[in-house]
Amino acid sequence: MVRYQVILSYDGTEFKGFQRQRRKTRTVQVVVEDALRKLGWQGKSILAAGRTDTGVHAAGQVIAFDLDWAHEPIDLQRALNANLPMEVSALAVFPAASRFHPRYDAAWREYRYLVYCQEARHPLLERYAWRVWPAIELEKLRQAARLLAGQHDFAAFGTPPRAGSSTMRTIYQAAWEEAQPYFVFAIRADAFLYHMVRRLVMLQVRIGQGLLPVEQFQSFLEPGAAPVQGLAPAQGLCLMDVCYGEGERKNLAKVNKSK
Repeated sequence: MVRYQVILSYDGTEFKGFQRQRRKTRTVQVVVEDALRKLGWQGKSILAAGRTDTGVHAAGQVIAFDLDWAHEPIDLQRALNANLPMEVSALAVFPAASRFHPRYDAAWREYRYLVYCQEARHPLLERYAWRVWPAIELEKLRQAARLLAGQHDFAAFGTPPRAGSSTMRTIYQAAWEEAQPYFVFAIRADAFLYHMVRRLVMLQVRIGQGLLPVEQFQSFLEPGAAPVQGLAPAQGLCLMDVCYGEGERKNLAKVNKSK
C-alpha cells in the first residue's frame, strides 16, 4: 500500500464545491473517488489541501490517498484521467510519505481572482471572471492590497474550518496586476478562512470603484471588526498552488519547472 499525492486541476462551474456532501450531489471529491474505485481503491475518503466552494476552480489542488498499485505513477495518472470527467484532470502523481497530509503539511496556499471591467457581459470571459462596472482604478486596488501583508485577524472576512479556532492568518504576498482584459489579484498565505478571499476581493473592488475609502478597508483588519457583508462571485476564484517545502512532496510550481 502506497500513499500517493496528486496535483489536480478542475473547472468548478458544474460542481457543488470540492467536498462530498451529505445529500448526493456532484462534487469534485465524488467524481475523483468514483474514478479511484474503478482502479481498486477501497478507502473511505481522499485527503485534500482545501475545500473549494461551489463554482470555484483549481489549477493546483492537492489530494492524497492510499492505493495498491502495481505500475508506475505515470500509469496511475493516465488511468485516473481515463476515468475522470473532462472538467477534472490529474496533472501529476507522486508517491508520498506514508503520513503525508495535503492540508496539514502545507506551508502556504495561493489563490488567484480575475476581474474584468465592462458594462455589457462577455460570455467568453464570465465563466472564469467577475464582470464589474463602473470601472476600477488599479492603483486604488494596489493601495488596499498592500495593507494585507503580515499577520492579521481576518474574522471580519470569514470563518475558520473548526468553530472556535483561530482567525489569525499570515499573508505572504498580496498584489493586483493588470493583464488585459483582466485585473488579477494573487494572494499567498499560510491558510485561509472560509469565504475569506472572495470577501477581500469584493471590498477591494469597492475601493477600486471609489465607493469605499482605503482607510475603511484597514478598519476591517482590526480585532473586533464587524463582519464584511457580501461576496465576490465564485467563478473568478481559482486555487493556484499549494507548497510543501523542499521535501519529496511536490507543488505545481516545481512540477512545471521540471518539465
